[in-house]
Amino acid sequence: MKLIDFTRQFLSRYYPRQHMIAAGFLSLVLLIMLVASGNDASHASQRSELVKIPLNNLPQDSSNSETRQDPALALIDNPVPVYPEESADTSGEIDRSPGLDELPGPSSDEPDDSAWQHVEVQPGDNLSKIFSRVGLSDRELFHVVNSHDEAKVLNRIYPGYQLSFLIPKPGVLEQLRVLKSPMEGYLFSLVDGFYDVETIIREPEVRQVFKHGTITDSLFLAGQREDIPSLTIMEMANIFGGVIDFILDPRLGDHFSILFEENYLDGEFVGTGDIIAAQFTNQGEQHVAVQYQDESGGIGYFNPQGESMRKAFLRTPLDVFRISSNFSRARRHPVLNTTRAHKGTDYAAPRGTPVRATSDGTVTWAARNGSFGNLVVVKHSGGFETKYAHLNGYASGIKKGSRIRQGDIIGYVGATGSATGPHLHYEFLVNGVHQNPRTILDKLPEAVSVPEQEQDRFQQQISQILDHFRQLEHTRLLAQQQLGAE
Repeated sequence: MKLIDFTRQFLSRYYPRQHMIAAGFLSLVLLIMLVASGNDASHASQRSELVKIPLNNLPQDSSNSETRQDPALALIDNPVPVYPEESADTSGEIDRSPGLDELPGPSSDEPDDSAWQHVEVQPGDNLSKIFSRVGLSDRELFHVVNSHDEAKVLNRIYPGYQLSFLIPKPGVLEQLRVLKSPMEGYLFSLVDGFYDVETIIREPEVRQVFKHGTITDSLFLAGQREDIPSLTIMEMANIFGGVIDFILDPRLGDHFSILFEENYLDGEFVGTGDIIAAQFTNQGEQHVAVQYQDESGGIGYFNPQGESMRKAFLRTPLDVFRISSNFSRARRHPVLNTTRAHKGTDYAAPRGTPVRATSDGTVTWAARNGSFGNLVVVKHSGGFETKYAHLNGYASGIKKGSRIRQGDIIGYVGATGSATGPHLHYEFLVNGVHQNPRTILDKLPEAVSVPEQEQDRFQQQISQILDHFRQLEHTRLLAQQQLGAE
């Protein structure tokens, strides 16, 4: 008590009453805070102990322990990698999150087709858009494209490609199937954190088909009436394009017969194959073309005498349709209303009609060019040059410096530049001088024949084809006669 009385007297002597009250209040606050922090520490200790409880120590429901499981516990036992959100800054390296390399590879059992997500590539698509569409990030795309040298095939995809994704868990791409066609593609499979690439090649069942048609309007429509695929009709026009001008030469009553291949997979039609032989009767004159493979493996079409059907130039850059304006030294221009030379031939055709290169060569121009609109210029050997104007657009891969083959599609009919309607303006130059595209071809060198040393081989190979072709034609005529007799 003496110590307390002494302390009270000492403080009252040196400190005012107000200071003593404030000090007492402050001491009380500090005491309360110390007590509260002690309780928080106790609770925190309890929480950390709860997290550390092993899952196998949790009580089990013995009544149905094999079939019942809390979904939350299933996620803990089989964690799915969770990646941070994509950063807007893509200048740095892409983060390859831990655990990606440990993802399981594909099952040895072939997955059911219902487990796959199928996407057909559309114009304007790219891999980033497609991956996002099926729920995969750019990180997964980066991982696929950079996991194997052969994955470079993904750098260029085209409309019509079929992509199939096997995604067993969100964000986990187990397999990717890329089909360029029903018969060719690639399979990417996740194995030990990386993607193995396999080439898919399927051999189709090849069936030979024989068809006959009569022209009452155009070759294209006659072929369609006989259910001949459009590509096969165009190829036939391409084969005979060196000897027949399909714009002017065909007449009503002209007829043709064709033996060609169709490809089937699992009993379904998947595309056309080669033309084996064809016959076209134009104004009473018969033209026959047979496929022949020479000693070096090259394939071409020849008449029965061994002369190549492939001339130096096709007679027309279009398979069908009509001439709207001929080559002329003086013609009144439909837009300018002035008389000037028309240095080419105009072919009226629907917008989008494919335009073919009339001979092998190199593209020297593929861009806009004043009144020509979209223009392609091709330089050929021997001082020849051809021009294709007013195009609606260019075919894939056509640019300055591109090497092209006769019959390749280089663009599509349009009405760009000073065109008054959709048509192709076609010019033919020899050593820089414009020539009439329709008459100059008759002055060019004759077709190349089968070499003398291969004539026996050629005749032996085509004789079998021609015998089969004539037998099919004979059977068709008999059936036609019987039908007429009835």
